[in-house]
Amino acid sequence: MMKSPVYGLLLLLALMLPPAANLLESIMITHMHMQMPLLVISGLFMAKYFQNRFPEFFSKWNENGVPGLLLFSIIMVYWSLPRTMDEALTLTSVEVFKFISLPFLAGVPLRDSWPKLSSFWKHALIIIFTILFLALGWLYIWSPVQLCNNYLVIEQITLGWGFISTAFAMVVYLIYSYFMDFSKYE
Repeated sequence: MMKSPVYGLLLLLALMLPPAANLLESIMITHMHMQMPLLVISGLFMAKYFQNRFPEFFSKWNENGVPGLLLFSIIMVYWSLPRTMDEALTLTSVEVFKFISLPFLAGVPLRDSWPKLSSFWKHALIIIFTILFLALGWLYIWSPVQLCNNYLVIEQITLGWGFISTAFAMVVYLIYSYFMDFSKYE
């Protein structure tokens, strides 16, 4: 019996509960750096079910992992924009799209793509997101205006520093992976 997809579904359902959703969305940094990654993680857990249920679809559609990586990137960049965070709090349709797109259009393709990707594509994805997070951190910290109507400016600055910290952690990982031979551990 596969437990991982069940855990992913339970995580998704728990995140959809109004008390949990309201709590995580009440602070900007927990909305962006906690709720959204947890939604992607729920998709990572559920991916095994879809891979087993539709193996031909994944082998044909995502043969080398790049299409899934591209879909994941598009969804993640979309949800990194200040306007989409605002709309997720004010428009129910965008909120529903968040709970569908992050697990199923970001988490599932990432889980299917990652083992198929070469180390070049894996590192390229991390480098692209490092640059994106540095740019978003700069935007959220040094923007002269309030970017999200539903959050205070201090929360915006806190989120910016969260992006900068995450980008720094990604740089540390890239440096570490440059000096490590991961084939010894496979």
